[in-house]
Amino acid sequence: EVQLVESGGGLVQAGGSLRLSCAAFGFTFDDYAIGWFRQAPGKEREGVACISSSDGSTYYADSVKGRFTISSDNAKNTVYLRMNSLKPEDTAVYYCAAARWISWDPYEYDYWGQGTQVTVSS
Repeated sequence: EVQLVESGGGLVQAGGSLRLSCAAFGFTFDDYAIGWFRQAPGKEREGVACISSSDGSTYYADSVKGRFTISSDNAKNTVYLRMNSLKPEDTAVYYCAAARWISWDPYEYDYWGQGTQVTVSS
């Protein structure tokens, strides 16, 4: 069974940091790109960062560039999202997802995790 399991969300003050983890089960991690998306109440799901598991290329949304870092440990089938200098506008449910190629379009992603809540207080 294919599964993506996120962890690491929580409540943090503005300026703080969190590290999210996305563990993948049931598929060959190296063949996929992994993306982190987020969705705040009343807003559309947006791409935050993505990584190609084959060559490690990374891509970031302008809103998080310089603050967030995506990385992968292929041996552990896990992708991480390190989030620094968090802002209240980063508050959202964060999802990881797997696709055959890098994309910002959530419809390109085949598998999704259940999401983890990140709340940044001012």
